[in-house]
Parts: sequence; C-alpha cells; structure tokens
Amino acid sequence: MKPADDLVTLPLLVPQTARPGTAETVRSPMTMKQPKRPISPRAVSAAPSDSGRWPMGAVFAMIFVVTLVAYFPALTGDFLWDDAGHVTAPALQSWSGLRRIWFEPGVTQQYYPLLHTAFWLEHRLWGDATFGYHLINVLWHATSACLLVAILRRLAVPGALLAGFLFALHPVGVESVAWIAEQKNTLSTVFALSAVLAWLRFEDERRPARYAIATLWFVAALLTKTVTATLPGALLVVAWWRRGRLSWPADVLPLSPWLASGLAAGLGTSWLERAQIGATGGDFSLDAMGRVLLAGRVVWFYLGKLLWPAGLAFFYPRWTIDATIAWQWLFLVAALALLGGLFQLRQRSRAPLAAALLFGGTLFPALGFVNAYPFVFSYVADHFQYLASLGLIAFLAAAATRGFALLSRPRWSGPAMAAAVLLIFGDLTWRQSGMYRDIFTLYEATLARNPASWVAHLNLGTALDEAGRPAAALPHLQRALELKPGFPETLNSLGNVLNRLGRPREALPLLEQAVRIQPRFAGAHNTLGAALMSLGRAGDGIAEFGRAIELDPRLALAHVNLGWASANSGRVAEAVAQFEQALRLQPDLADAQVKWGLTLAMHGDMTAAMPHLERAVELRPEDADTRYVLGGALLEVGRRVAAIEQFEETLRLNPNHTGAREALERLGRAGAGAP
Repeated sequence: MKPADDLVTLPLLVPQTARPGTAETVRSPMTMKQPKRPISPRAVSAAPSDSGRWPMGAVFAMIFVVTLVAYFPALTGDFLWDDAGHVTAPALQSWSGLRRIWFEPGVTQQYYPLLHTAFWLEHRLWGDATFGYHLINVLWHATSACLLVAILRRLAVPGALLAGFLFALHPVGVESVAWIAEQKNTLSTVFALSAVLAWLRFEDERRPARYAIATLWFVAALLTKTVTATLPGALLVVAWWRRGRLSWPADVLPLSPWLASGLAAGLGTSWLERAQIGATGGDFSLDAMGRVLLAGRVVWFYLGKLLWPAGLAFFYPRWTIDATIAWQWLFLVAALALLGGLFQLRQRSRAPLAAALLFGGTLFPALGFVNAYPFVFSYVADHFQYLASLGLIAFLAAAATRGFALLSRPRWSGPAMAAAVLLIFGDLTWRQSGMYRDIFTLYEATLARNPASWVAHLNLGTALDEAGRPAAALPHLQRALELKPGFPETLNSLGNVLNRLGRPREALPLLEQAVRIQPRFAGAHNTLGAALMSLGRAGDGIAEFGRAIELDPRLALAHVNLGWASANSGRVAEAVAQFEQALRLQPDLADAQVKWGLTLAMHGDMTAAMPHLERAVELRPEDADTRYVLGGALLEVGRRVAAIEQFEETLRLNPNHTGAREALERLGRAGAGAP
C-alpha cells in the first residue's frame, strides 16, 4: 500500500512520505542525524485550506478570544466541591510546604506534585480569590486548543483550525475548565500536547536533545495527572497511521521508557485511589465480565456526548451492570463490531481505526478496569473524556473538511456550517459554564437533570448546613440517605444537621452507625463527640474528639471541639492550646476564634477575648449568632453603641433571633447614643 493511499477517503492524519527508496529504511532511534522528510505533493494538495490562509498568530489570538468569551460566566465562580482539596492548604503555603508537596505523598489529595506546585504559585499570586484560578484554567484550555492546531498543521491534517475551535468551544469540556480542581486536566493536556509536538520534531530529526525535550514534557504531564500515561500508546497509533507499520528501533524502542514510566505512574495513582482516597469496598465489586460490559457502555456514552452534547450533568445516573441482562451486551457487541469493521477498512483508510484507537485507548483509565473513587457516584463524568476527545475531534474536523470539499456545494457553505456549529457550541458552553457560578447553582442544576443523584442531594445539603441553613439542608440529606442507605458521609452530615437543630438524640444512632461502618472516619467521630456532649456525656464526647484528632491531626474542627470541651471543664490552658492548633491548621476558621473568645470571656478576661470575637465576625459577617456573641461582649465592656449595632445587624440577618431582640428591648434604642 502506498503511504499516500489514506488520502483517498477522510483522513485523520496525512502521512508524510520519505524520499524515494527510503520509506522503509530502519533508522537509529535517537542518534542518527537526518534531514527533514518532505511532505509528498499529493499530501500538500490535500492539506486543509486554513493551513495557508490564516497565520498561526491570528489563529491563536482568535482561539483565546472566543474561549474567554464562551467561559466568561465561569470566571467569577466560587470554589466548588473538592476545590479545597486542591487549592493549597494553609499548612503547605510556605517554602517548606512546597517541599512537602514533592516529597511527602499524602499531604495532597493525589500525588500530582507539578499540579500542586502550580496551585502553590497561584495561591502566592492571588490567594483565595477565585477569579485568578478560573482565568488560568481557561487560558490553559485555550493553549491546548492552539497546540492541537499546531500539531494537526504539522501533520497536514485537513480542518486543523476547525478542530482547534471545536475543542475550545465544545461543551463537554466545561466540567474540566469551569471547575478549579480540574486544572489537573487542563494543565496536563498542555504538557501532553507539548510532548506530542516535541516528539514530532524529534521524528523529523532524531537528535538526543529533541528526545530529551519531548521526554521532559511527558514527565511534566505525568506529574500533573497520570491519565497522560496513555500518551506513548497514542503516539504509536499515530506512527502506525502515518507509515502503515511500526518499527521496533524507530518507534517502539524510543517510547519504551515513556511506556514504563507511564505504567509505573498509573499503578501508583491506582494504589493511592484505593489506599488513600477510598476506592475500595462494595461499590467497586464488579467482576471481570462486569468490567468488560461497563467498558463497552462507557465508550458509547462518551461518544454520544461528544457527538450530541445534550443533557450534560455534573453527576450522571450510576448504572447497574448485570451480565444476566441481555441488552447490556449490545454495547460491547456493537463496539467490537465497529472495531472489526474499521479494521477491515484499514486497507482503504487507516484513519477511522486510528481515531477509534486514540479515543478508546486514551479513555482506558476511565473505562472501569481500574477503580476510581468517583465511580461511587457514577461510572461516567465529562472530565474523564477531556483528553480522549482530542483525537476524535481531529478526525471529525478532518472528515467534515474533506467531505465538504468533495461535495458540489458553494464554496462558502462549508465555512458557514462550521461557523453555525461553533456558535451553537459556544452558546451551550456559555450556558453550561454558568452552572458553575456557585455550589448551590451547580447542585440545583444537577438535580434538575438527575433528581435521583444521591451525591448531589448530599453535597447540596452539606453546603446549606455550612451556610447556616440546617433546616433547608435536612430534607436533602434525608433524601440522600434514602437513595443510598448507610453511606458514612451522609450519616455524618445528617447527624451534624440534627445536632445543629437541637436534636442530638436523633443524631446519635446515625453517627454511631457511621463510625461502625467506617471506623477511621475522623469527621464522624468528631460529630459523634458533639452529639454526646449535647446529651451530657462529656467524658464520652471528649474521648471521641481525641479519637478524631488521633485519626486525623489536621482536622481543625476536632481541635476546636476538644478545646471548647476543655474550657467548659475549667482547663483554660488546654483549651487555648487546642484553639491555637486549630488556627495553625486553618487560619480563617471562625469557630476557633469564637470559642477562644468565649473561653477567655467566661474566665473574666474580656479585653483579651474581644479581638478573637471581632476577628470571628470579620471571617463570618453573615452569621447572626457570631454577631450576637460579639454584641454581648461589647456590652460587657461598656460599648453600648457598638453592641446595639451588632444586635441590630443580628436581627437583620435573622429576624427571629430572640436573644438579639430581647437585648435591644432591654437596652432601648433611645440609649443608642450612650457611650
């Protein structure tokens, strides 16, 4: 088969042919210096029209502009769900913290040291201001789109410009771009595509320096997110497509270190998912056949969302995989049939099979063969196919470009249709990114599309509780427990809400069940301690706080609770030590400041208490109870005007706050001018 035969139909890549007589020459993988291989005349004639019409600078500028516009609603979004586990924690914000990020696996949620170094630098630049994180995420995404264009143009792929814009504006990418925690996706993709571009340069002229540069980019990608371990396999697919064969010394041998390091990194991440994050237990008990069936269904799901991005959701329904149900085999059979057909088609064009292999191969870590903690919620998520979508988007763009070129249509019809599709995608991305404005908008939108999402109910209920709205949180948490009985996180959150509502007797059995199911759940031990304290079982409560700290010394709330329990037992020095430790772990923890201030106030040191209570109001200005406590302290030190202001603000925030209302009635507003 001639190297240029792939141009007969719709290609993914346009292969470059060597000079006559050298196409099959086996060369040294790295050391032999070679001239660049020219693109064949036939390949040049088939190259996309945008390759000569638009200079790279103009293309990249357009991509950045349209991407920023499409994602504008996300730029002002709040921190969401597990963003706190990615944005640099207070204990890691110093230079010694940066060292720990690299050399102490476990101090971050996953061992992605380059990702967390990026977060560390970003935190130094803009702290906890979310705009900076969102902006950099959008810029990484736009950079990946530009790199995709550069790669496809280097390979003379038709529709390179269209592919770049499709990737930039496709709504399936919103979850990765609008969610701060998924900077691991956007940044690792920049590194991965940079590695591809460097590898293609190395293939043109096999010098050790070029190989080293490509390898460094690949290692950077692995240290940001290990899903990029699939990259060497993808490069082998591309090499097979370009030349119709793979050579051990020219193709496989140079990539073998990449394959080995990718495998090691993938195994390490898989182990951390099980050992540290908790991807074990009944929710991950699929047998081998079940995992194969799941993989077949997952592939079609992602393909469907890529081709028809309707009904995108933060949490999709979690399927029940059952090999005894006949229709569940249809996904696998259809996938195997498609692969078989594409394999037969390879004699005419290798492009469709290459596209399918790139898509399925890059998806491999998310197909269900290895456990990932998000499988507890759903087997699929939009961010799982962020990297995998690149190859298929490139193929579809090439197919559309060549298809319109072959049709007897007006010259403007192809660009007009492409523009229409991009406008639709841009509008969908704009709307979808608006979901990520805040945690309440996100989960309410998710429940509108997937009402049976127990995790959306759980997260929304927890968020409402943290916002000081336990009554509104209660029905969501109760529904979450109905949908997924016995889940420790739900039991703990529901128990916490019942504690806040003054119903510790109802909370107690739920919390005891949580620690029975998951004995090392530090948060549940802490909440159980609070329930026991409310029921007058101080000794048992203190023991639970101690157990929580033993399991997780970084759990600041457990230190606060133990400190408060110590204060109520008259052990002021022990209490202050616990509050100090809590604030070292979490400097913006208002509860620690409130309890510290109250401890000092209870023991007569009102002057020392005041700064802590004032700081608590600064940290939590919308909390009525905190303002009420400060008002009482101000009144104690004789600052009537300031006290009245705090009581009035308490009533503004909570018109039903009886304590503030009674305090104002006792003082009388006429006395507001008194010193």
